[in-house]
Amino acid sequence: MSTLRRRLVAVGATAIASTLVIAGCAATEEETTSGSTGGDSGSTEETMEGCDFYADYMGNEGTEVEIYTTIIDPEASLFIDSFGEFEECTGITINWNGSQDFETQLAVRVEGGTAPELAIFPQPGLLADTVATGEMFPASQAVADSVDANYTADWKVYGTVDGVFYAAPLGANVKSFVWYSPKTFADNGWEIPTTWAELLALSDTIAASGASQPWCVGVESGVATGWAATDWMEDLMLRFQDAETYDRWVSNDLAFNSPEVLEVINEADKILRNPDYVGNVQAIAATSFATAGGGLVDGSCAMHRQASFIGGILKADFGAQIVTPEDTDVEGGITTFYFPGVSADNRPALGGGEFVGAFTDRPEVQAVQHYLTTAEWNNKKAADGGSWFSAHLGLKQESVADPVNKVAVDILQNASTFRFDASDLMPGAVGAGTFWTEMTAWFAEGKDSQAVLDAIQASWPAD
Repeated sequence: MSTLRRRLVAVGATAIASTLVIAGCAATEEETTSGSTGGDSGSTEETMEGCDFYADYMGNEGTEVEIYTTIIDPEASLFIDSFGEFEECTGITINWNGSQDFETQLAVRVEGGTAPELAIFPQPGLLADTVATGEMFPASQAVADSVDANYTADWKVYGTVDGVFYAAPLGANVKSFVWYSPKTFADNGWEIPTTWAELLALSDTIAASGASQPWCVGVESGVATGWAATDWMEDLMLRFQDAETYDRWVSNDLAFNSPEVLEVINEADKILRNPDYVGNVQAIAATSFATAGGGLVDGSCAMHRQASFIGGILKADFGAQIVTPEDTDVEGGITTFYFPGVSADNRPALGGGEFVGAFTDRPEVQAVQHYLTTAEWNNKKAADGGSWFSAHLGLKQESVADPVNKVAVDILQNASTFRFDASDLMPGAVGAGTFWTEMTAWFAEGKDSQAVLDAIQASWPAD
């Protein structure tokens, strides 16, 4: 089948704004052609033979659906490729429009009446703000049913605003990782812990051995210094408190200086301010989060708690190789294990994700939104060789090339609870303010834990 597929390309914020103001249209378009452009070789019939899966999406030939997103090249090209068969079989053209100024320009477009058909929201707060404009449409029943069948219930909650389901999950990320070297662990006979108590015991064993420092930790990140410490707090809140308590903490229904939160920071203290585990505690505040895990590569430290993205930094800056836990003979090889809970069967996960919401209820738009919730598309997208993965229960681990992302998929599919990064959900003055700065002071000044929590609570905006 020959189709003309118009691709909306990523352009600068200024160009987008100018296009919106001057031309009153969505964005600049660049046209490219895929497939054959001439001749009658029976291509339509040949293509349709492999289109059985897409039967429910038929009847929308010649329509177009724009997806507006923060995702630009090189990742954008992989998304575009993943839609090829859907487009060929259904006759629906998907126009991918990636912008680094997504949040600002989405608001401009919605207010100006040029909203995209679909938008990929990188966090629930922006989705809620956009729903409040009255311009979004609830997801169709078919999309809702698919999400119910293919995701854990936590994910649907994040796409729901005021009890109405709007946005289906797309990609995911996971923060509940401990990075380590399989070779270092094998050489020393250290076993992967499955509980918090085992993790502390392992830390004691490593410290006593003198083979390496048990933990490498850094929280320096320029104006965002301290965020890496808040991730520890969030992961531990999910482990030592339940999901309901976590949610109350995020909304401040549970005060930041409550006994529950004090319990959690005291647990964090057992590792993060233990000089036998981390070395110079004060230096953590000035040690970059991006380079803190470098000691994993040369064996000078044994463990590093950080999200999945850190692997790329350690590869680029320290020559690390991303391996599997079975690769115990690889010098400089690193991989991950699950950051354990209080018990082995308590497996909460901390992370984030994206959500696809609609600004129209046209059938072709509902078709695209639904297709993105299927195992068919999720496995196709994951198999493209990129770093993308999702929380879809039908995503096969063998579809995911990266060994760390395989672990992430296992964590998501077997999580007892999934929650978004709390600091991203809290008011900016707290989540990107005092939570960061007070945790930094906790290291740099040795500030008392209760005093840290009291200061954060005092900064919470009044209703």
